[in-house]
Amino acid sequence: MEKQPLLLLGPLMPYLTEELEKRYAIEKLYEETDALGFLQQNAERFRAAVTSTFTGLKADMIDLLPALEIVSSFGVGTDSLDIAYAETKGIKIANTPDVLNEDTANMAITLLLAATRDIVANDRFVREGRWARGETPPLALGIEGKKIGLVGLGRIGSVIARKLTAFGCEVVYHTRNKKHDVSYEHYSDLVEMARRCSALIAILPGGDATKGVISREVLQALGSEGTFVNIARGTVVDETALVELLQSGELGRAGLDVFVDEPNVPEALFALNNVVLQPHMGSATVETRKAMADRVVSNLDNYFSAR
Repeated sequence: MEKQPLLLLGPLMPYLTEELEKRYAIEKLYEETDALGFLQQNAERFRAAVTSTFTGLKADMIDLLPALEIVSSFGVGTDSLDIAYAETKGIKIANTPDVLNEDTANMAITLLLAATRDIVANDRFVREGRWARGETPPLALGIEGKKIGLVGLGRIGSVIARKLTAFGCEVVYHTRNKKHDVSYEHYSDLVEMARRCSALIAILPGGDATKGVISREVLQALGSEGTFVNIARGTVVDETALVELLQSGELGRAGLDVFVDEPNVPEALFALNNVVLQPHMGSATVETRKAMADRVVSNLDNYFSAR
């Protein structure tokens, strides 16, 4: 039986590429020296494509693929996918929700603990021989009994809330609309929530609707003893204000997995001991990435099996 042609828009993890090759006749657009020329000659062949949160799918690419019916994306984020435009063309967009909830939530907890307990700074303290020379590092902060504010309470946010409760934290949250199926206290005013919390964790979608939601005013309200954790998107925070407030000490600590212009991280952060930096690793475990890859494949298989 002839395999269904499948267009890969960007690089994927080897396991996923191998699994797709078993089922589909894949073409790697990103390896074509003349991608536009390739599409002009071959676009009509492709009813399906695979992309990722990092590669995305914009309107101009959709216009180049007139036969496209489904796009399966590796990742849960949709801000890099022009879903609204795809819908006008009758194209279905599938992503990989739920399978990454636990590990992404674990990253949020890890960054919170690493930042409040000065894990990275103290690791450096030991490696530099300062402990052996008789120096004493400053005391860190605990999270037991502290009020932690979640900016967003979707699938991943709900898992973070559950895990924080196990650490003895009081969980509160900010969303546009109050959720009636949870017992956590809701704040409609994000600045007020920040003022009352020891830490804020941002876990909300990226895109224009949430750009700069974590403003300078919010970060100042969190204060010199506060900790900000971002596992959402770099765009949800005023990054310039974040750097300046961490430098001045007006914001106490931060744990950051995402940035505005990845992989370019503001160099001013590199010298700061009160920030923990990660290269967008929220779901990056062997187990979760395999589960995400399997979901990409099953999204395609389920679509074509129904046809």
